[in-house]
This record gives sequence, C-alpha cells and structure tokens, in this order.
Amino acid sequence: MNLLRKILFPFAILYGLVTSIRNFLFDIGILKSYSFDLPIIAVGNLSVGGTGKTPQIEYLIRLLSGKYKIATLSRGYKRQSEGFVLADSTSNAMVLGDEPFQFYQKFPGIQVAVDADRKNGIEHLLSQKEKPEIILLDDAFQHRKVKAGFYILLTSYGDLYSDDYILPTGNLRESRTGAKRANVVVVTKCPANLSLDEQNEIKAKLKLTPSQELYFSFIDYDDSIFSEDKTMKVEEIRNNDKLLLAGIAKPEPFFEFLKSEVNNQEILTYPDHYHFTEKDILEIKEKAKHKIIITTEKDYVRLKDSVLAAQLYYLPIRSSFVSGGNSFDESIQNFVERLK
Repeated sequence: MNLLRKILFPFAILYGLVTSIRNFLFDIGILKSYSFDLPIIAVGNLSVGGTGKTPQIEYLIRLLSGKYKIATLSRGYKRQSEGFVLADSTSNAMVLGDEPFQFYQKFPGIQVAVDADRKNGIEHLLSQKEKPEIILLDDAFQHRKVKAGFYILLTSYGDLYSDDYILPTGNLRESRTGAKRANVVVVTKCPANLSLDEQNEIKAKLKLTPSQELYFSFIDYDDSIFSEDKTMKVEEIRNNDKLLLAGIAKPEPFFEFLKSEVNNQEILTYPDHYHFTEKDILEIKEKAKHKIIITTEKDYVRLKDSVLAAQLYYLPIRSSFVSGGNSFDESIQNFVERLK
C-alpha cells in the first residue's frame, strides 16, 4: 500500500460508513429493491478492477443458452450512448461498450442489452416481443435497486477481498461483510494446479457462511489466435515477430502466455476499457510495421474495423474450474429450475 493511500485512510472510513448505511437501508426495506418473476443471476465483485466477470458471464451463457432464452444486461462502461440499448446489427463497441459488444458478437442467439439503471433495463427486456427466460446481470453486485435471485461474487487469487481495504485506501467498493449477500463465491485467476491445501487456506481467510458455496477457477487460454477470416496455432507463431497489445486491468498473464523464447516481440499496454483514438491506432500501425498484432477479445472488438484489421488477431479465453465444476453447474441449474 503506497503512502498516499495510507494518508487517505480517514476517507476510507467515511466511504465505508456511507456504503454500510446504504446497504442497511436496503436490508430493512427503507430503500426499495425490486424483484422480477424470472431467474436473475447477478455476477459482480467487491473490488474495482478486473476479477474475470466477462469470462464468468460467458461461462453462464454457454451453460444455459442451449435450453433457455438468455439476455445479458450490463451498464455498458464507457459507451457513447445513454439509457436502454438492445444490441442489433447496427451496434458496435462505442454504442454498447466493449464487453457487451463482445457478448453480442460471440453469442448471436442471446439478447444483449445495456442500461445503467438495471431495473429500467429489465423492464425494457421484459417488454420485448421475445422475452428472455433468464437475465444475467453483469457487474451488478452493488446495484441493490434490483434484487437478483442468485448472486455470484468473484474475487481474484492473490488479491482476495478479505485482504483488501475500502476505497481510497484499498480497492473495495463496500465492506467485506457485503460478501454475505453472495450465494456462491468464485476465486478467479487461480493457478490451474491449485493445491487442496491452498484452497483450504483461502477458504479459511474468506470466512464464508455455512450456506455459501466456494469454487476456484482459472483462465484457460485457447491454443489458437483468430482474425476475421484466419486462424493460427499459438505454437506456430510463438517465436514469430509480433506486437502484443492489451487494454485490460491485469494483462500480465495474457502477455506471459504469448511470450516467445527469443526477444522479437513488442508489448503495448493501455488502461482498462481504453478508447483508442485515431492517433493511437496510427501509432500502433507504425510500431507493428509488418508484424502480426495479437490482442485480447475485448480490445479486438474495438479495433477490428480500423486500419489494423489485416494484421490483427485475438486470443480467446474461457473460465474453467480447478475442481467442482459440475457442482457449480448443478447449483445454477437447480436455481433456474426452481423458478421456471
């Protein structure tokens, strides 16, 4: 923790008090939460920064979309539109935000919507001719105006909410006690071979209630990279000249997975959800020269229609469970079936 964050500790106490009062008012009903007559699953975290919400939402889409009509509802962070927007063939990352547009591109059989007011967004979705049967709320753990039926709380391995502090001293949006609202806690971005002993150590730190379930997941990288019309194996291009580019919260594992045995790659890092300007794109083009450019899926949807398109590839990722994946699936499916 740096010195400035320590100095700001009194503000963290004040911020924590405000969020605790807000949660208390929701808990006792003075501030109203709205429920809806269909399964709503909220995925979120206690902290700012990347905990793997997008791959977790995609996991749920794959799990449920073969059997049910699915809609995702996100805030649409940094989009250049306002209010409720339902994705269609005219949509792009500027209108929806990068992550919702990624959902729309990857899963054409679902509805993808954005609205900062989740209650309003749900009401609009339910007014459509084709109503969803399940709604997945992206990054909505603190959006208490809507009461979801099932809450999935994510916390990153190596950056557990139990070890963190409230903003601005730490990165927590609310007190650690907020974790009690979760039905399931998933420790994300774990080593794929995380030992049972370490799992038990983390479980002891998180101090979950007896009714809460705990799972451990890791980021599973694809063995191929993709462009609009080409596919190449990662191992085939690992030692080729290339430029690696990422505008995500914690890009180090992405770079590590793609690194070559020889030093023939250039790495460019941008802030999370970065809006690439025309100047940025031209600078990337100049640095890349003849090299292929490999980026994340989230960045790809923002760059694929630019002058970089001919040399631009993305590396897909998935969320996979260290163990207990079948149990997680059953918990989700049982919740949905109870409400159908």
